[in-house]
Amino acid sequence: MTSWLASKTLTAPPALRERVDQLARRHATADRPLADQLATAAAEALDKVVDHPGDRSVALELLSADALITLALLSKAEEDPEGLAAFADRLIAGTLESSGR
Repeated sequence: MTSWLASKTLTAPPALRERVDQLARRHATADRPLADQLATAAAEALDKVVDHPGDRSVALELLSADALITLALLSKAEEDPEGLAAFADRLIAGTLESSGR
């Protein structure tokens, strides 16, 4: 995951790149697809945003969640293009299994 994630976030601002990496590493596990790991990391970031609505201090969390969702979709498209639509539906429905929620 580390090299894939680094290659996809190379041009991101350093603070965002570091936060995305931190969240992704927290949810890294060999027994789940990378797309699921990234989606779970995004859910963690979004939970923090929801807990602090309107608070600008969570702006980095919101940007990180956005980046992680985008990366999860990209990873799924690369790993399993036929499963992308179903994966996106699970993201929207909030039904991905989460270890951090």
